[in-house]
Amino acid sequence: METSFAITGKGYLIMAADTTAARRARQAQQPSAPRKATLTDRTGDTVQFAEYVERNIRLYQIRNLYALRPSAAASWIRRALATSLRSRKPYSVNLLLGGYDTATHDPHLYWIDYLGTMSEVPFAAHGYGAYFALSLLDRYHDPEATLEEGLATLRRCLDEVAKRLVVSPGKYKVKIVDKDGIREVDL
Repeated sequence: METSFAITGKGYLIMAADTTAARRARQAQQPSAPRKATLTDRTGDTVQFAEYVERNIRLYQIRNLYALRPSAAASWIRRALATSLRSRKPYSVNLLLGGYDTATHDPHLYWIDYLGTMSEVPFAAHGYGAYFALSLLDRYHDPEATLEEGLATLRRCLDEVAKRLVVSPGKYKVKIVDKDGIREVDL
């Protein structure tokens, strides 16, 4: 039942992931183990993958004295997932990668699935909540929206998922990425 959303706007990116782990008839809150890393989504198989990605991107920065831009990081992750498909233990990871490019002063959002398919998108969602929220995002997303308008669109999506999903996710971790860095907000 894991759900994650991301929305880009004028100079910002909003990412939200629920903290609920639901399987069959039981539901448990996991605030101490969110599926959201600074780089990527975290659950099950993704914990190892997130650490692998984080360490390799840091290693690149140490070796070259500058960080990867979001597009380069997304390409590296896509290649790592595609390569793992040809191994005996492929990663089963769907993720949304967002970042702020300080060179162009634009936010970037990448949708990447477990097959290594990657696409740059203005908004995205993963999980069962995506079935209900993507039509709202398609209708209400505005690339020139202010941060407050972007948060209002995200609230619409969260409310719709809470109404229509059988096991409603209770709590979300929401982070904003912009020129000032990454910060967590409460909705």
